[in-house]
Amino acid sequence: MSLSNFDFWDYVVSTIDILLVWFLVYKLLVIIRGTKAIQLIKGIFVIVLVKALSTLLGFNTLGWLTQQVIDWGVLAILIIFQPELRRALEQLGRGKLFSRSNVQEENEQERLVEAISKAAAYMAKRRIGALISIEKETELDDYIETGIPLGSHISSELLINIFIPNTPLHDGAVILKNNQVAAAACYLPLSESPFISKELGTRHRAAIGMSEVTDSLTIVVSEETGGISVTKNGELFRDLKQESFQELLTKELVVDTLKPASSGIWNWKGKKNNG
Repeated sequence: MSLSNFDFWDYVVSTIDILLVWFLVYKLLVIIRGTKAIQLIKGIFVIVLVKALSTLLGFNTLGWLTQQVIDWGVLAILIIFQPELRRALEQLGRGKLFSRSNVQEENEQERLVEAISKAAAYMAKRRIGALISIEKETELDDYIETGIPLGSHISSELLINIFIPNTPLHDGAVILKNNQVAAAACYLPLSESPFISKELGTRHRAAIGMSEVTDSLTIVVSEETGGISVTKNGELFRDLKQESFQELLTKELVVDTLKPASSGIWNWKGKKNNG
């Protein structure tokens, strides 16, 4: 092989290497988009910048402190951001980046959207409080175990009956998994964010908390106002109209199954309010 051919092959390998790194960075950003891990990325950037400036300007003490943060930061990240790391590894392990659903699965998802939309509209009109979390990529088994297992076929009538006040299962959340009602009366993690509006109750705080640690789609029907809200990736979208709500469900639960898993971007406009 001539020297010119060797140089050309080196160039090709380097180009592929760079493209793979950029692809991995892009996938990482897609996974953590909208989660508290974004703040972690910003913090790392600030620490690296301070470290570089302290070295450049000869600030030895400041440089030593930032070096300690960097040395111990990896362990701190593993502890603090365990949910996000688990979610990323689950998506990587399942290898569903380019998977496509079959027609049967699409029909099941459409029936799921119809049942949830109909139930939410009924409960919103009568101001029946409800909390429904839908499993996507991140498994929700830990939260399912906190409730009463059902394993029932999803229907609007069942969802409505579960949340009728003063019934045994109406407190807590319903978790949907594999197009079934996996469990009811489940406990969801409450968000500790200080930016949540004081007017929001426990259901909204639980929905936000669930969206901070999983990629699930969580629906809230307010008992006080009858408003329908949705949380995903740490974001709260409040008081959605029925049409916008059903469109959101369709894009997240039906259209998203026909595209790469990384393309679940919300292409709709709603009223965004994080507090």
